[in-house]
Amino acid sequence: MYLADRSAPASEGANTAPGRGPVRAPAVASTVLALGTVSMITDISSEMVTAVLPLYLIAGLGLSPLGFGALDGVYNGVSALVQLTGGHLADRVRNHKLVAGIGYGLSALCKPLLLFAHSLGPISVILTLERTGKGLRTAPRDALISLSTPPELQGRAFGVHRAMDTTGALLGPLAAFLILSVTVDGYDAVFGVSACVAVLGVVVLMLFVPSGGGDGGGPRPAPATGVPARATAAPARDADRPAPVRLRDALGLLRLPRLRNLAGCAVLLGLTTVSDAFVYLLLQRRTGIGDQWFPLMPLGTAAVFLLLAVPAGALADRIGRRTVFLTGHALLLAGYGLLLWAPAWPALPYLVLALHGMFYAATDGVLPAAVAATVPGELRATGMALVGTGQALARFGCSLAFGAAWTVWGTGPALAAAAAGLLCCAAVAGFVLRPSAPQDDRPQPNPSSNPKSVRPPR
Repeated sequence: MYLADRSAPASEGANTAPGRGPVRAPAVASTVLALGTVSMITDISSEMVTAVLPLYLIAGLGLSPLGFGALDGVYNGVSALVQLTGGHLADRVRNHKLVAGIGYGLSALCKPLLLFAHSLGPISVILTLERTGKGLRTAPRDALISLSTPPELQGRAFGVHRAMDTTGALLGPLAAFLILSVTVDGYDAVFGVSACVAVLGVVVLMLFVPSGGGDGGGPRPAPATGVPARATAAPARDADRPAPVRLRDALGLLRLPRLRNLAGCAVLLGLTTVSDAFVYLLLQRRTGIGDQWFPLMPLGTAAVFLLLAVPAGALADRIGRRTVFLTGHALLLAGYGLLLWAPAWPALPYLVLALHGMFYAATDGVLPAAVAATVPGELRATGMALVGTGQALARFGCSLAFGAAWTVWGTGPALAAAAAGLLCCAAVAGFVLRPSAPQDDRPQPNPSSNPKSVRPPR
């Protein structure tokens, strides 16, 4: 019911056929569905490794919480730094599929190398390369999604993609659990199967995702008010050959007040968002869950995320992305509170994982949808990379700080400090992202699709 509407929204200008009335228009473009399939397959591969990695490094290799925090921070921080390069490169060469394909391919190549790495040094190098691939593909992929979707349906489109992506996140840990339970040399078997699945994802990308990103499902990008002149204007004679995007054009995006606010708030909140791996380790210590059940913990988060990603995206399109985004962080704060102060109820793991999944459903697709509404099409990947890079670098810092705090203070004080910081940062974000006018944070119809809807800039 979320993939197609009965007819196109009025703001899109319903297509008609002679004598047949309105033609059914898809609410989610085929490009989104194809990219969702690629992400689902790739996430099965990635999450198979991610599900066993904390236990493998700490229990198998004897890594300390501080050491794991540093490695986990690098694991996420590298992709953040490369994401900016990937986004700008995709806009510059005007081929988002090519850059995304390079990223998916690099990640796939790294998976079999884990079979030959049995010490911290080689594993760190391989994980760094794998995250480099993730950084290259993230912004071009999200740009393909936004460019193939009308503005008023961006939240739903990202929700559908994240739901399909999360299906992979759900199946990956389950596959890892089954492999560990039936094999003797379990970790190597997990790494080997993960490599084969990753190759399949690259094949699907090459065969089914169109290079241009648009398949008729969305409007051609229109210039945005306040963007540098070079980024939006081109001589009429060069209409079929857009001017190449330069680095200063990308940096000029920071002059957009709304984008600056989104990037700043993403960084603030990322500084107090404890990584998934630490949440699962804290939950295991809090409840005494056995090691054999540890790979199943991400399933709880992924299942809730899968159920709520599309409804949360559609809700954000209707009531405003700011409201849904901040509500997601309030739910994460409630999860921290349960880990800190709730009694050891049998239901505690389910409650914490449910809140964790609700947090992702309300934020993971809503933030790029909000960014897409502020950035012109020719710089879409770059704008998304700017915000994504800031958020990921902040989470890198949080992993380092939380690992150090766990080592020095213990789990309780470390998590309490993170919870207090998250409360303060969420309050600041709520103030900074407040609408400047009624419904200002809601998606607006594309002006080019309906001349009567064009309004003067504020």
